[in-house]
Amino acid sequence: MNLHPQSLYNSVVHERHKARQALGILLLIVIVVVSAPTVGWLYTLGAIIAGAGILFRLWAAGYLSKDKELAQDGPYALVRHPLYVGNFLIIGGFLMAGQVLWLVPVALAFAILYYPPAIQKEDAKLRKKFPEQWEPWYAKTSALIPKLNPDRPLNVTSWSFRQSLQPNGEPIIATLLTIGLIIMGLRLG
Repeated sequence: MNLHPQSLYNSVVHERHKARQALGILLLIVIVVVSAPTVGWLYTLGAIIAGAGILFRLWAAGYLSKDKELAQDGPYALVRHPLYVGNFLIIGGFLMAGQVLWLVPVALAFAILYYPPAIQKEDAKLRKKFPEQWEPWYAKTSALIPKLNPDRPLNVTSWSFRQSLQPNGEPIIATLLTIGLIIMGLRLG
């Protein structure tokens, strides 16, 4: 076992990242399992918000070439962390669609505990890996609040389904999330 402080730190950070993903998935599963939506318009609005998050993540994943180039096109022209924006929309939409108010504090605690450190870590990694591209992009692009008027074209023609599928399996995740929304919708009563 390596007891070097940097190795221990890297291990903890890596485990925290894996825990964030697992806890996010677990939260969505719990929402689907315990949901009992009764207000039709609230379910519909939540499903639309979650659907927007699913589509935003799918769009972002089609531009992402991890560690090969700094993604600045598509949603990355609007916001530095579109996958996280998509996650917030998905979780918020699922909570609204499922009408599971008692899980709102859990979701907020999850977001506060895990996303700021993840954003800091990712920003530091990208700054180090792509310093010349990073600084101007960072200066003009918010971490989580999308710009309505980007400084550069979105370059939508460079989106790749293959890119969205291979590294993260994003279309598969989108399908599973859509099934979760449908399951909740079938319980609407």
